[in-house]
Amino acid sequence: MAHRSKAIITCAPTGAIHTPSMSPHLPVTADEIAAASIEAARAGAAILHLHARDPKDGRPSQDPALFRPFLSKIKAATDAVINITTGGSHT
Repeated sequence: MAHRSKAIITCAPTGAIHTPSMSPHLPVTADEIAAASIEAARAGAAILHLHARDPKDGRPSQDPALFRPFLSKIKAATDAVINITTGGSHT
């Protein structure tokens, strides 16, 4: 019988210091971040490591008001562990 290892998959859909100029696929708005996170959870990610973005320019932001809209959508759609960043600021 083959030995099967278990794995925990973590996904960081927005990366940390990335900006839209680095990739056209970077989720920036709350809806884009929620959609990418929900897709990752449906694909098998057990943990979602999340950074917020300023929707005007895509820069990383620590503003709690930018986290709220996507966190509620992700929580309603998945049972993934949500890991809000404590770093990744561009300054």
